[in-house]
Amino acid sequence: MKRKWIKTGVLLLAAGYFLVCSSVLSGKAAEAAGSTDKKDGEYTIEITMKGGSGRASITSPAVLTVKDGRAYARIQWSSSHYDYMIVGGEKFLPIEGEEYSTFEIPVLAFDEPVTVTADTTAMSTSHEIEYTLTFQEKTIEIRSEKRSGIWVMTAVGAGVLIVAVGAAVYCKKRKQNG
Repeated sequence: MKRKWIKTGVLLLAAGYFLVCSSVLSGKAAEAAGSTDKKDGEYTIEITMKGGSGRASITSPAVLTVKDGRAYARIQWSSSHYDYMIVGGEKFLPIEGEEYSTFEIPVLAFDEPVTVTADTTAMSTSHEIEYTLTFQEKTIEIRSEKRSGIWVMTAVGAGVLIVAVGAAVYCKKRKQNG
């Protein structure tokens, strides 16, 4: 009987240790895989734009959304005549229901020019126009924050609880059995 309780205590300690370690490590892996160290949530960021004829502009500061460690910017044009953007070789369509052409695009780099293409239908035929956008990281300010870390904290808490229960069971049975 003594060995059964000791094994139970050891198993509970191991399970708790595993939960704590895996939760902490999974959080670090997600952070390392992302393009930013910002927490999930909404921010604002200043963006500078070059290129085109100079007649079009974008709204700055723009909304910056961080999801799973990756940053996305909401680009709102001064015109409703942009029907798609190409960023990093991928085509993005406008967000539905916006008065101006608005796109949510990935931020490929901070503090260095990123070349994008935007197609405008404002002329007699549509034209793809090349622009460079620079996302100024030092201007990022928090807008709101999502609660993405709740699961990790719950798992850590559960792991600590299991370790404590396992230790208590082990100590109690060991004390009872001399």
